[in-house]
Amino acid sequence: MIRGQLITRVEDVFAPAIEVLRPILSDPMVAVAWALLVGISIGILVWDIRNRNRALPSLMKGVWTLVTVYSGPFGLALYWYAGRTQISNDSVWRRGVRSTAHCYSGCGAGEVFGITLAQGVLALAVGWVAAITFGLAYVFGYSLTVGPLMQEGVGFREAMADAFYSETPSITIMEVVAIGADLLLASHAHTGDILFWMALALSLSLGFIAAYPVNVVLVRLGVKEGMKNPAEMGGG
Repeated sequence: MIRGQLITRVEDVFAPAIEVLRPILSDPMVAVAWALLVGISIGILVWDIRNRNRALPSLMKGVWTLVTVYSGPFGLALYWYAGRTQISNDSVWRRGVRSTAHCYSGCGAGEVFGITLAQGVLALAVGWVAAITFGLAYVFGYSLTVGPLMQEGVGFREAMADAFYSETPSITIMEVVAIGADLLLASHAHTGDILFWMALALSLSLGFIAAYPVNVVLVRLGVKEGMKNPAEMGGG
């Protein structure tokens, strides 16, 4: 009863925005335009990495590719601002972008897989969709931290503790906003609906925006390193 009332209140608060966004996100022309923008952004990213930023670690090349797949020109702009070896100077703001992007790439994969499976394929109730998607986002998000640490020789328990300590605040804020936005906009949509995919794309970017200030604070406090300065890797 209380949960139902809370959901209803949240829906009422965001009702004006939902009424505006749903028709836009359901428009085939908007979807085609977005797909073109994403394709062009990925092409520019791949060209730039191959021709000017080969020095970037493989992990970060993958991170920026996923960020651009999720967020198109917004993701490309983030890469241009904080991920290239040609950046003029590093800062806590750029480190915050790289840290958020690292989290976003893993959590986004978990969210896409979770929403597609639980809502689009299995058509589960909203509560189950949220629970499964949250769980997968944490699994994917932690894995992107635990895996590289273990490759460097860190034990599994220590790597998990580090991931839990440094990534949980960012993942939590990111997924509360992203999953919440997606379910508000398209809780009854299926994989054959344009709204399903467009709402998912928008919700991912909203999750990034929400998690960015959290990551800046964590970097400033020394909880997270914010990924290595790409300008130190040469190729500028």
